[in-house]
Amino acid sequence: MKLLVIGAAGMIGARLAARIAADGTLGGRPVESMVLADVVEPARPEGAVPAIETHAVDLSAPGSAAMLIAGRPDTIFHLAAIVSGEAEADFEKGYRINLDGTRDLFEAIRLAGREAPYAPRVVFASSIAVYGAPFPEAIPDDFALTPLTSYGTQKAIGELLLADYSRRGIFDGIGLRLPTICVRPGRPNKAASGFFSNILREPMNGQEAVLPVSEEVRHFFASPRAAIGFFLHAATMDTGPVGPRRNLAMPGLSATVGEEIEALRRIVGEKAVKLIRREPDETIARIVSGWAPDVSADRARVLGFKAETTFDEIVRAHLEDELGGVAKV
Repeated sequence: MKLLVIGAAGMIGARLAARIAADGTLGGRPVESMVLADVVEPARPEGAVPAIETHAVDLSAPGSAAMLIAGRPDTIFHLAAIVSGEAEADFEKGYRINLDGTRDLFEAIRLAGREAPYAPRVVFASSIAVYGAPFPEAIPDDFALTPLTSYGTQKAIGELLLADYSRRGIFDGIGLRLPTICVRPGRPNKAASGFFSNILREPMNGQEAVLPVSEEVRHFFASPRAAIGFFLHAATMDTGPVGPRRNLAMPGLSATVGEEIEALRRIVGEKAVKLIRREPDETIARIVSGWAPDVSADRARVLGFKAETTFDEIVRAHLEDELGGVAKV
């Protein structure tokens, strides 16, 4: 079995590649080779996969997608994107990478299938940013896609392309509308949602964090651990029951910023909470106000996708996976 992970230098992509490399299998089948690609060269994970290639490549550059598809991978994980805040700030870059790069990849797969039969499984990282206010209490699976950001629009167009190329048998695609992933390890990035992780991660490391919105802001979350599970399940599940509606809202946990902070207080303590500094940012508050506060994700749950049910679980997952179980505060 041959795999391709695009966006493999990112947080989820790197952890997904490491998990597959460690297991050496995907869905019970041995993984013979894995190609990891991103705009910066991904790290090469250790493990049981005998052949791993890494490439520094911009998916939206001419010829890049065809080069990556040349080996005819059986399963393709497409996670390459620029994040919400950056896509909003740089209109052209957002559309070039998040939309043009996706279309180039899908077209490369289609053209490869002209030479000989080829229809890989494609797992596409979408986002709950495809939804737009006003919202019901919990967004149902049939809620209209009315994104209020350029990033959400780019992801929504990618979802439509994924469904159409799958309908035509060009590939077997599954789109995952990811909740905000929290707690993200590493350093703060340009995502407008970054503060949701920052206010937990930095205090757990004994560092100050900035909270730019009200504690009453409600949002929808899942941990990196759950996200890896989403991608592995999507790559190996039977897609027959999915039908033509190829894009699925992933399960997660609806919580307010205040509930996040209370989980931090319960698990780590008051000293960590005191490292959170309130500094309102109207731009971030405006962007976040257009995001989904809760998602039912009924279809995904029936199809076997799972996530955390309490924020305490999310905090503990970060402590266990990133800090050896002990906070540094």
